Amino acid sequence: MPTLAALRPLTRRRLIKAAGALAGVIAAPAVMRVRSAYAAYPDRPVKFVVANTPGGPSDIVARIVTAALEQSTGKTFIVENRGGAGGNIGMEYAAHAEPDGYTILLATNAYSVNYGLYNHLPYDPYKDFVGVSELATSPNTFVVRAELPAKSMKEFVALARNNPEKYNCATPPIGTTSQLQLELLKIREKLPKLADVVFKGGGDAIAALLAGTAQLSSGSLPPALPHIKEGTLRCLAVTGDSRWPDLPDVPTMEEAGYNDFVFAVDCVLLAPAKTSPDNVKWLETETLKVLVSPETSDKLVKAGFQVRAKGATAAWTRVMKEIDMFKQIIDQAGVQKL
Repeated sequence: MPTLAALRPLTRRRLIKAAGALAGVIAAPAVMRVRSAYAAYPDRPVKFVVANTPGGPSDIVARIVTAALEQSTGKTFIVENRGGAGGNIGMEYAAHAEPDGYTILLATNAYSVNYGLYNHLPYDPYKDFVGVSELATSPNTFVVRAELPAKSMKEFVALARNNPEKYNCATPPIGTTSQLQLELLKIREKLPKLADVVFKGGGDAIAALLAGTAQLSSGSLPPALPHIKEGTLRCLAVTGDSRWPDLPDVPTMEEAGYNDFVFAVDCVLLAPAKTSPDNVKWLETETLKVLVSPETSDKLVKAGFQVRAKGATAAWTRVMKEIDMFKQIIDQAGVQKL
């Protein structure tokens, strides 16, 4: 039989109390699900957007780093190439992605260069991203096919000056450090007829050189390095501030007689600006951890990169500094804005 308490009519106080208890029971699983999902970040694939075509330096770094992150964390990382428009297509895509920590931009110096190169950008380089970490750096190169008579930069310049209609240069997109260094070379050596043949990425530029449709490549070291080691291509000079360890006989541009001629490809991770600071911190911590591991470091070095394991603050500081630096170079070189 029901008790007397059970037969008492529901008072307003008892009704509110019962409703509150029921709401708590219903809400508890939802709160637990939210906390569980948050704590599990990342619980689905994290996408590294590379604003260049496959085979270029940023793509090489992305694939080495994502593979290392998968092995270290047990999480899933993928690389998505979105090349074109000097990197603006991929950077716009990442800038407008959901800021949930699952779409991250792997940028090169083009992020800073494009501010001074384009009249209008589809993203705000000052406001649309935050730093995650720096990754790696690599000097640029000037490379020719092995059968070309030129054994040095000065010898190539002499060939191009004597027969300007026979020589052109393959470069990655306009505004990359590789393309800007060619513009600087043309200005200094008075080679206005040395045509730029612009490709979507560094891998495509090297392919053109290998195919014989270009006579010189101005590009980053990693796509060219295997072919240099094989003897198919000859590196005339590197544009770093010192010789590359794997190419001890190749001079720097400064050693070849070109003062203040240092250009490199630097890779950095950036996240959409409103990404959770906790997610950014997780990515920063895990990325720095794999970068300093001997296995990842060795792979990057063999691919033509020096590890630059620096955190979010250092990454963002460098990117902001380079915006002003590259704008000055572009203005001084007289590069036409796009």
